[in-house]
Amino acid sequence: MKAYSLDLRQKIIDTYFEGGISQRQLAKRFRVALSFVEKLLKQYRETGSIAPLVRTQQTPTKLKEEQLSVLAAIVEANNDATLEELRTLLHRQTGVLIGRSTVDRMLQKLNLLPRAEIG
Repeated sequence: MKAYSLDLRQKIIDTYFEGGISQRQLAKRFRVALSFVEKLLKQYRETGSIAPLVRTQQTPTKLKEEQLSVLAAIVEANNDATLEELRTLLHRQTGVLIGRSTVDRMLQKLNLLPRAEIG
């Protein structure tokens, strides 16, 4: 999802500090989530900046190398399985439960093109 513009962020900050409006009302007026307003105001108070935060590290992959190997073996043995079936087999063999979309991403990471449909 794309970050809100600096212009919108500045309008929210300005309106809030002009006073007389709650954070909930701000969110409603500018059609943003209340949590966004809360985080923006906290960021402004703590850093003086309203710029979008930049992700500094990537979220780690859901499966470790050993589990990825198990998934690859499962796909090879069950090449007509659906993502849901692969997910269930992986859970049975490793104890790790992931979503269908995560199975799909892990298959892409392994450069495996499943013949399965989401099911």
